[in-house]
Amino acid sequence: MTARTNLNEGQNAGKSRAMRRRRRIVLLAAVCLLCFCLIRWIPWDKGALAEQHAETLMGRFSEVQSAKSVPAEEDARPKGKIVYLTFDDGPSEWTGKVLDVLHQHGVKATFFMQGSQLKHRGLQKYVKRAVREGHYVGGHSMTHQYKKLYEQGQFVSEMKENLALIQDITGETPHLVRPPYGSVPGLNDRNLRDQAANEGLKIWDWTIDSNDWKLKDHPEQIVENVKKATKVDLEVVLMHEKPQTLQVLPEIIAFYQKKGYRFGVYKDDEHFHLNFQKDHRL
Repeated sequence: MTARTNLNEGQNAGKSRAMRRRRRIVLLAAVCLLCFCLIRWIPWDKGALAEQHAETLMGRFSEVQSAKSVPAEEDARPKGKIVYLTFDDGPSEWTGKVLDVLHQHGVKATFFMQGSQLKHRGLQKYVKRAVREGHYVGGHSMTHQYKKLYEQGQFVSEMKENLALIQDITGETPHLVRPPYGSVPGLNDRNLRDQAANEGLKIWDWTIDSNDWKLKDHPEQIVENVKKATKVDLEVVLMHEKPQTLQVLPEIIAFYQKKGYRFGVYKDDEHFHLNFQKDHRL
């Protein structure tokens, strides 16, 4: 009886040890499998870590480059509904009266004045007044002659002389000019645009042409032209210092006020590109 009991106890002990060994083997296999997975999927070595770091840096670099790809001028564009009223070919006998209307309505404007007119001492008081009252005075060439400006390549030299005259009269140092007849086709020549960019000139064309200069007997059509062409939040209206324009200027101002536009005036330190050539340097 004692021998049988001892035999059973020995068998049970052997079974218990075998079970423990099997458990240890299974546990060891599970640990090995887990380690294999970690080694397989996590880049522990320095090469893999460097590659992963490089990919992260490249991703961040791409994001920065994408942000930089948006021209700074685009960021400077004012938000909301804004209209710039601009007047070409001054100063003239009408400049003072245009300034009177603008003052009465609390509106600022941008003037592009011509060198040949700026030389008239009797008109220089209006140039000084425009700057004093918060308007911007930019250049519009000396001669306004297409052949000299574009075919003979005198665009930059005339604009520099033009801006120097404005500085002499007002003490301001403007950089903005408007090419007579527009930058297309006048500045199709890349060399002329390169010269302008190198001299730090900035160029504005327009989004709306009122055609006021040829509507002497039909001032109401000027207003219709402006209304029909107003389509986007940012508009730059081309007008001239003409009696017919002066006549309808209050109506044009009222139109934009009713449409919820505010009136902008150009500032050199807030320039954004607005030229038909789509040259972001200008």
